[in-house]
Amino acid sequence: MNLSEKPTHSLILKINGTDTILKIKPWTSLLDGLREYAGLSGTKKGCDHGQCGACTVLVDGKRINSCLTLAVMHDGHEITTIEGLGTLENLHPLQAAFVEHDAFQCGYCTPGQICSAVGLMNEGKVKTEDDLREMMSGNLCRCGAYSNIFDAVKEVINHKTGVLL
Repeated sequence: MNLSEKPTHSLILKINGTDTILKIKPWTSLLDGLREYAGLSGTKKGCDHGQCGACTVLVDGKRINSCLTLAVMHDGHEITTIEGLGTLENLHPLQAAFVEHDAFQCGYCTPGQICSAVGLMNEGKVKTEDDLREMMSGNLCRCGAYSNIFDAVKEVINHKTGVLL
C-alpha cells in the first residue's frame, strides 16, 4: 500500500478555544496539523528539528516545539497559537510590548518568541535576568533582535509579577 493511501485519523484539538476536528495522517506533526489542516499560518516552520523555536505553541498552557510532536498525541488538548493570544484591537501584553520595544525585524521568529514567553510566564520560574535569558534561549532570532526581545519580555514579567528583574 502506498503511504499516501493510508487512512486518515480523526481527532479534536481545542485550538484557540474552538474545537477543531482534523482528519490527518497519524504521522502528521502538530506544526503541520496547525498550518496545513487548521489553516493557522502564524506558527512558523523553521528548522523542523526542534532547534530554533519558531514553531513554539502552548499545549495546555505549556510551551512546546510543535514540530517535534505528533498531532494525534494532543487529541482533546488545549492548543494556543499566536492567533489565539490577542486581536488587532486587543493585543496580548507581550504582543504590545514587542511592538513598543521594536522586538522584531523580519518577524519570522516572533510568534514562537511570544508563545515561549507566555509559557515561561505560566511556569513562574523566572526570578532573575539570567533565568529569563536561559528560558528564552530555545528561541533563535536570525536578525539578532535579542536585546529588544529580552526588554519586551522583561517588561511584561515585571508588570505581571510586580517583581523587578
